[in-house]
Amino acid sequence: MSTCATTASRIQPHHEAAARSWGQGGRAYDDISFVLSDALAHAAQRLDATAGQEILDVATGTGWSARNAARRGARVTAVDISPELLAAAAALSAHVEPRITFEQADAERLPLPDRRFDGIISTFGVIFAFGQERAAAELARVCRPDGRLVIAAWTPKGAVAEFFGIIARHAAAPPPPASPLAWGDPAHAERLLGRDFRLAFEPGINHAYHESEDHIWEWYTRGFGPLRELVGRLDPPALAALRADLAAYHGHYRTPLGLHVQREYLLIRGIRR
Repeated sequence: MSTCATTASRIQPHHEAAARSWGQGGRAYDDISFVLSDALAHAAQRLDATAGQEILDVATGTGWSARNAARRGARVTAVDISPELLAAAAALSAHVEPRITFEQADAERLPLPDRRFDGIISTFGVIFAFGQERAAAELARVCRPDGRLVIAAWTPKGAVAEFFGIIARHAAAPPPPASPLAWGDPAHAERLLGRDFRLAFEPGINHAYHESEDHIWEWYTRGFGPLRELVGRLDPPALAALRADLAAYHGHYRTPLGLHVQREYLLIRGIRR
């Protein structure tokens, strides 16, 4: 059994639109986590949670990384800005023991005590906080001395950067104050976290498999909230152009069995000073 608490006032005003956007995928966002599962397992292994430890999962989504830690016997608190994703995470985690506590919270203002956690994990999550310095400071604040931090971050160049570039062109929206992909640059991660954590880095590649360009389109427009939101507001010609651009992008990953999409990421591990 898992618990879930949501309070809208806990979300910073500049994250309210993002909370609505990411939440549009709802439970179907777990399909996105499924295709990221090799990277999420990589992060879980580097966190190396053990029974009885207090673990925090920041920007948990549908709770995949939280469940990975709980299955090792850790006591897990998992936070996210989206109530829809938290509700899905709680439902998907109902069978997991020890039970996971799910709570709506903003990575820039965690409603949690200082030095509470033995380990903190965030898999492609905290990187999307607008206030990167504030989010990094919060991670340090709630981590115990010698506690472990693990972050999986997409890299500034490569497959994900190209994917988000296509989305940004069609969304015609202003860019965020700082790119989420900057976390995937070791020098930038060192600037954000190096004062409080002794850092080490390990590159990774996520391997995702789909039957076809049409299959990955249906998969992502159903479960990936930002893309689902964009699709919902485009007129038919603009929607057709977006679909064509994404099909061309994914076509580069075609194999005799379908698509094998390879996405570069950086695994950041820190030990609290």
